[in-house]
Amino acid sequence: MNNPIGFFDSGVGGTSIWKEVTTLLPYESSIYLSDSINAPYGEKPKEDILALCIKNTEFLLNQNCKLIVVACNTATTNAIQYLRDNYKVPFIGIEPAIKPAALTTKTNTIGILATKGTLNSALFEKTSSTFRKHIKIKETVGKGLVELIEKGELQSKEMNNLLEYYLQPMVTENIDALVLGCTHYPYLIPQIKKIIGNSIKIIDSGEAVARQTKAILKKNKLLNTSKQTTKHVFFINTNKKTLENLVFNTNNIQKIKIIETAF
Repeated sequence: MNNPIGFFDSGVGGTSIWKEVTTLLPYESSIYLSDSINAPYGEKPKEDILALCIKNTEFLLNQNCKLIVVACNTATTNAIQYLRDNYKVPFIGIEPAIKPAALTTKTNTIGILATKGTLNSALFEKTSSTFRKHIKIKETVGKGLVELIEKGELQSKEMNNLLEYYLQPMVTENIDALVLGCTHYPYLIPQIKKIIGNSIKIIDSGEAVARQTKAILKKNKLLNTSKQTTKHVFFINTNKKTLENLVFNTNNIQKIKIIETAF
């Protein structure tokens, strides 16, 4: 089936997931919705997050998407069940990868850097409570990080100062795994490594999400087997410069189209 895979996020961060999925599934076309004007979702009330997720879903369905990847931890933890209950297409969600961190820790202490909306969600509490009996989980809200990434200020002094402020206490607490609980954060891995060193494992959800996407497409007989030229279209409701910088370093550069539009 050659209909595109849909992605949406509260901005450009979900492109970290898009890259993993399109690398694993090179014959699949995609449509990505960057709701940057409303970023970050993590500081919004749950009812507002849900309303935005419904709007994004219906936009992608109008583009004939066959499956939707909710490429945002906050959107997943606050809205995924509603979306699955009310729409017929399959949904792939993104949750902080607590399980692999919990299974590999030697110090019995892991860190999670995420947004307020993710850490305060019922789904996150349900997932994390399973592991709290056996390990310590140090949670930190990465307030301000998404906004700087959306501006393209990944290497700024303000970014480095914030990361130092958020991560150094986790290092002091002897974590040996750091879970990135926001799809924007993988773009900060080089700076994060400078602060936490190489002995602390950094874990994000990208590869696991790509594998799950492939499995669900296969299960529902939705895989594209035609091997025709793929197309990747991005819609963004703010300036597209940061998005261009993040996606135009992929192998599919000649097949990518970015459209600034209100939605």
